[in-house]
Amino acid sequence: MNLHDLFQAMYESCLGTALAESLYVYPLVEGIHLLSLAFSFGLIVLVDFRLLGIALPSLPVGEMLKQLRPWMIGGFTATFVTGILLMFALGPKLLATFIFPLKLLVILLAALNAIWFEWKFGRDQDYLTGRKDPVVSAKIAGAISLASWSTVVVLGRLIPYFDGSF
Repeated sequence: MNLHDLFQAMYESCLGTALAESLYVYPLVEGIHLLSLAFSFGLIVLVDFRLLGIALPSLPVGEMLKQLRPWMIGGFTATFVTGILLMFALGPKLLATFIFPLKLLVILLAALNAIWFEWKFGRDQDYLTGRKDPVVSAKIAGAISLASWSTVVVLGRLIPYFDGSF
């Protein structure tokens, strides 16, 4: 089964059909997707700005992450789940443009960057307690995060404009 067949099967499933044909559920799912994306992306931007030294320089990165991590994960989880539901509702139309696969690739890059950041700095007590300023590699991770998640948002908003059937 290739990717097109998988998306077609998702679209033709009971869930895909119900979502695509629903007058209220599809817009609700899309609205939750956009709101949760704005929420999690806003928090990610705040953390990235802190890593880059643009915002809240006196707040230890670890303290900021301790407070915001559960909210970022919650927002991302809601975005992820509703994104999958939208894939069911839109099916192979998403693959009709190069934008959607590119968006998935950039999400993968952003996720790998986040995993690397957590692996590299998540256990560094000096870094987390604020005894050290963000090092160059943490700043680079923040810049990559900011650029990749911004790109994901832009690509997501471009999808409907590259296929007239939406």
